[in-house]
Amino acid sequence: MSQKETNILNRLYFIAGSMFVFAILIAIKLADIQFVDGEKYRALAEKNTTKNFTIPANRGNVYADDGSLLASSVPKYDIRFDAVTVSSADFKEHLVPLSKKLGKLFNRPASYYQNLFRKARANKNRYLSVAKNLGYSDYVQVKNMPLFNKGPYKGGIIVEQRTVREHPMGKIGARLVGDEAKNRPGYYAVGLEGAFHEYLNGKEGHRLKQKIAKGQWKPVYDDNEVEPQDGYDVMSTINVNIQDIAHHALLKQLEYYEADHGSVIVMEVKTGEIKAVSNLGRSRNGTYYERLNYAVGESSEPGSTFKTIAMTVALDQKVIDTSTIVDTEKGKIRMYGRTISDSKNGGYGKISAARALEVSSNIGLARLINEAYKDNPKKFTDKLKDWGLNKRIGIPIKGEGKPVIYEKGDEFWSRNALPSMSYGYNLEMTPLQLLTFYNAIANDGKMVKPLFIKEVRAWNQVIEDFDTEVIDNQIASKATIGKIQTILENVVKRGTGDGLYSEYFSMAGKTGTARTEYANTAEWEKDRKYVSSFAGYFPADNPKYSCIVVIHKPSTKKGYYGADVTGPVFKRIAQKIFTDSPLRAEVVDIDKEDEIIVNDFESYYEKAGKTTQKVPQVKGMAGMDAVALLENLGLKVRVVGNGTVKEQSIPSGAPIKNGQQIVLNLS
Repeated sequence: MSQKETNILNRLYFIAGSMFVFAILIAIKLADIQFVDGEKYRALAEKNTTKNFTIPANRGNVYADDGSLLASSVPKYDIRFDAVTVSSADFKEHLVPLSKKLGKLFNRPASYYQNLFRKARANKNRYLSVAKNLGYSDYVQVKNMPLFNKGPYKGGIIVEQRTVREHPMGKIGARLVGDEAKNRPGYYAVGLEGAFHEYLNGKEGHRLKQKIAKGQWKPVYDDNEVEPQDGYDVMSTINVNIQDIAHHALLKQLEYYEADHGSVIVMEVKTGEIKAVSNLGRSRNGTYYERLNYAVGESSEPGSTFKTIAMTVALDQKVIDTSTIVDTEKGKIRMYGRTISDSKNGGYGKISAARALEVSSNIGLARLINEAYKDNPKKFTDKLKDWGLNKRIGIPIKGEGKPVIYEKGDEFWSRNALPSMSYGYNLEMTPLQLLTFYNAIANDGKMVKPLFIKEVRAWNQVIEDFDTEVIDNQIASKATIGKIQTILENVVKRGTGDGLYSEYFSMAGKTGTARTEYANTAEWEKDRKYVSSFAGYFPADNPKYSCIVVIHKPSTKKGYYGADVTGPVFKRIAQKIFTDSPLRAEVVDIDKEDEIIVNDFESYYEKAGKTTQKVPQVKGMAGMDAVALLENLGLKVRVVGNGTVKEQSIPSGAPIKNGQQIVLNLS
């Protein structure tokens, strides 16, 4: 063998040996993968091809007080088709009947679906969109159609379920009900949805899906791995009828006065149940929508509606009485270097404290409160704190505005602070906080916490119920409350709200007009901006509901006083509520005897019980009783007039003749 042949043979041995060693290394690696890291790689492969997807739970429903739906979770279904997994035989057999069924349901020609499925089959499309946004009944029909009824593998059907939150009332009360955050699906922070999210949310489920293409997954099984658990239902205090009344009454006034925004709250006096909340803000194109929850979240200077609170403090602490005289002069005075004026040119002169509140005199309240508390303003502000007016009410709805009550020693306190507070400046409150006080006046002094929900339910089972919560059993003496109630009724009868008075329906309340955005006096004089308000209750003699209306920045060309802008909204709501839902008259004591009726009956019974052949004395008896008595004695009776017997044609004591006629004159 030559040297050349030997070299070639050695090379072959080397290559063969190298290949043998390489084969051994591969075998070792395979064994390592199979027996050592096998579980790891199998899990990794499975992870990349299958995945557990979260199935959101259906949120519980939000109901009105009569069971009407305010918010509900509705399942929606998207149907897709895997054109690869279906066998050729099944595809050919069921294509035409499936296309006909789909065409009939979705009002399209059957040929449309035949072409759609054939094209998907040719292109091996594993994620063809067939139908979107289906309700449950349509989804069931599609699921049971030919081919699709064979399931995800043999039938190729892919079902994607999602939950959509719907509001049957539309956008009326939307800010109170609440909705999910636009940038965070499934997250609720505002309104009833946010406040009671823990009850409404439920528990999410899971479903195993297999990856069939890039970004495309289909369920592995028909059933879920973990079924989602629906959330509880929340029964709110909102009354659909009153909510609708409040919304449209507010909207009408905002549109007429071209105002920036406004809010209305209606509360049930005894229970504190909130029956309606409407919040409307102006859009760029001039229309109004539920923009923000102003009723709960917006703190501002209340203006004259606060005068009622200031007067209640002074009356209860007996530093003044309703008859205390105050000189409002000619409608303009200087106090501590600041001008205070009344709306009436020429002023009101010397008037009583009660009249000062009725006509909403800034000067009257400023002088009364300043004179009573200038040496000890803390006595005044401490009473406001005792009522909790310096703190949030603590309602469950997020975003409650913080009230501001300054006191001596604060940075913004000055000699002007006290008189300014007396007529609603130098402090801030939200509409809901202000209404809570007025509701206490209507409730004979008992202050209750605003209540938004009655119950939490799972089907028909009550999980938790919510009762009226008392904040203060008696904010002031019965005498003080009675005086304030009389003044508020007179505000409507003969004060700033006299334009709202109706002899057929009693209301009580206080008008309010406050300047806003007035920091730059020169700019404000060029473009005056006001906040108009009205707070009160109805009917005045037996309050059922309290209500507050606040409208920001009405057009000053059309009007801005509370009596003109917000008062009519209050009146419209009050009268509409009792037109649609009148109070029922109740008999307090059905067994109580009427003294007059008892006496008449005893007189009749005594005379009827006597056996006589003579005409009895029936003068003074009720006509019906006299007729019954005389006819039982055999007389024919003719009656003239109505009422009680004044004269009888046959005198008493005369003998009775059978069939004789007697004439009774009644009046």
